[in-house]
Formats: sequence, structure tokens, C-alpha cells
Amino acid sequence: MKAKRPDQAVKLEDLPNIGKSIAADLRAIGIERPQQLAEQEPLSVYLQLGGAMGERHDPCVLYTLMAARHFLDSGEARPWWVFTDAGRKLLQREHVK
Repeated sequence: MKAKRPDQAVKLEDLPNIGKSIAADLRAIGIERPQQLAEQEPLSVYLQLGGAMGERHDPCVLYTLMAARHFLDSGEARPWWVFTDAGRKLLQREHVK
């Protein structure tokens, strides 16, 4: 069951928008708990995932990470696609291809 508040999130899958696949990818780069995710910027995590997996992830992964970080910071669960425009701008600003 998904956490209603950030302090209820014990494992990555407790976070809104984070399923088994993304949680497994995060664990592969050493992020085991929600608090570890809260301490990193979504773009940095997205780039780490790409480096570790040997290929760039779909940008929707960045948007998902942004949604998770928003929840961890604010307690507000929002769908990942709400972060599409902000994520695209972030990728353009950082010149991530």
C-alpha cells in the first residue's frame, strides 16, 4: 500500500509512482530507502541510472523521480505526468540528450 505521508514510506515501493521496476533500478545504484532518494536531486538520480544501466532511461523516469521527490518534500502525491513540462525544461537546461 502506498504511503499517505512521507514518514510512512519505509521502502521505495511505498512512494507514490514508484513500482517494482523503478525500485529495483534505484537499488542497483545504491538507493535502498526513501530517505536516500530524498537526499538527491531527481536529475542526478536519473543520470546515475543511465550510467549504471548503460543506456539513457525514458524521460518519464525523470518525471517519476520528480514526483517522488515532490511527495517526500511536501507530502503531496501527484501523478508523474504532472512533472512532464518541468522535467523537459530541466533536461533542456542541462543539455541532457
